[in-house]
Amino acid sequence: MYLTQTLHRNVQQDPTAIATIYGDRVRTRAESIDRIARLGSALRNLGVRAGDRVGALALNSDRYHEFYLGVPWIGAAITPVNTRWSAAEIAYSLRDSDTRVLLVDDAFVDVIPALRESFPSLETVIFMGDKQTPEGMLDYETLISESEPVEDTRTGGDALAGIFYTGGTTGDPKGVMLSHNAMCTSALGALATGHMVTPGGRMLHIAPMFHLADIALWTVGNVMGSTHVFVPSFTVDGMLQSVDEHRVTDALLVPTMVQMVVDAPQLKDYDVTSLRRILYGASPMSEAVLERAAEAFPSVEFTQAYGMTELAPIATLLSPADHQDWTLRRSAGRAAPHTEVRIVDENDVEVPRGTVGEIIVRGDNVMLGYWNKPEATADAVRNGWMHTGDGGYMNDAGYVFVVDRMKDMIITGGENVYSAEVENAVSKHPAVAQVAVIGVPDPNWGERVHAVVVLRDGHSVEAEELRAHCKELIANYKVPRSAEFVSELPISGAGKILKKELRKKYWDKAGSGVS
Repeated sequence: MYLTQTLHRNVQQDPTAIATIYGDRVRTRAESIDRIARLGSALRNLGVRAGDRVGALALNSDRYHEFYLGVPWIGAAITPVNTRWSAAEIAYSLRDSDTRVLLVDDAFVDVIPALRESFPSLETVIFMGDKQTPEGMLDYETLISESEPVEDTRTGGDALAGIFYTGGTTGDPKGVMLSHNAMCTSALGALATGHMVTPGGRMLHIAPMFHLADIALWTVGNVMGSTHVFVPSFTVDGMLQSVDEHRVTDALLVPTMVQMVVDAPQLKDYDVTSLRRILYGASPMSEAVLERAAEAFPSVEFTQAYGMTELAPIATLLSPADHQDWTLRRSAGRAAPHTEVRIVDENDVEVPRGTVGEIIVRGDNVMLGYWNKPEATADAVRNGWMHTGDGGYMNDAGYVFVVDRMKDMIITGGENVYSAEVENAVSKHPAVAQVAVIGVPDPNWGERVHAVVVLRDGHSVEAEELRAHCKELIANYKVPRSAEFVSELPISGAGKILKKELRKKYWDKAGSGVS
């Protein structure tokens, strides 16, 4: 399969149906595919060839949708950029992937000079915002209007569809290479459950579009002929107003977003009865929030997805029916129709049911590998199985329960934060002798990034000073929200910091199995 395949089917069956809605901008399927063909033509005229990488640094919009389809239209690969990264992190991803053409909107024009300084090979910047095009950038709408549409190359199968950067346990982000087949397989597998989205419905994109979670739902929506409704970024009012005004039927949210919406006093002021399905992920939703969400959205079916970028991204699904059984709500569901899931020991031998081990996944949705990182690829994908680095167990009915984070990953507000990357930033402060970064319970974010610090003799530093230091090096959401100062860290006989001991006092109080 290929990502643009659904475009042709949808426009063939109903060219006048609404494809995209962004504010007052509404486009039909026929208008949308014409613009996508013209964008592909413009990129080709700029020298983009099959296999080249084209990036986007922008908030959600209909033009982001066109970018996701116009780039593969000519056989090139997408490299969406995390909008929460620092300039240094963005420049690293562009340099690593050799992305020489970048689309940018109003929100990120100010970062372009720093990117060009860090990555001089950034040849072309296309302004896809709504304000006046800055000097030194090409105007998106001018390129569309002045380019003649070209034929779709229909590039697909195992060809590279995109490189999607995810945090690395050793500091640098890793570029996950996903094929067209992987992304389409994940979408079709999810659809095979029969409860993923509303056929011909209206799909809300309010979670960031650079993230594989939203890309997965976007792909599903394309297959099902959904109308895509775009909101630049999440706000409670933005979510509620869009559902009310555009009669949205389907949405992807992380649990923290759901909590903010159902607890908002203005919820009663909006008509949200059109909502039919909410997909959530990144972490399980608490019993209390689920109950409030069910009351706020009585017509909504909830589905939880567990996965990772390397799996394009879905591995397991907890169905709406499963949500009715309180014993299953803390699970991540069962293997999706397109995957095989096992729990294994350190020798990759499957462990008995109920025994904790590493979660591994196999299927056509597994990544091609990490860009320019063959050793990391070989370590992660062994005999066709993607080793997630997450610990969990499986019950007798095949439900997977995630109980530990083998890679010390922290999930805060739906974003993945790797402790090693944060520790690297904290440790660069001259007053810090040792640091261990852990995730601790947080009522708003699920987990918050917490630093446990040993200071150098004769040095002192305040927590806020450490935060300011880190903000210069890493994205704000990775910066420790809290810190404590100790005389020493617990060390194992092998000389490793016992993070389990550091987490224990926080998670025991919270009553969670995560340690």
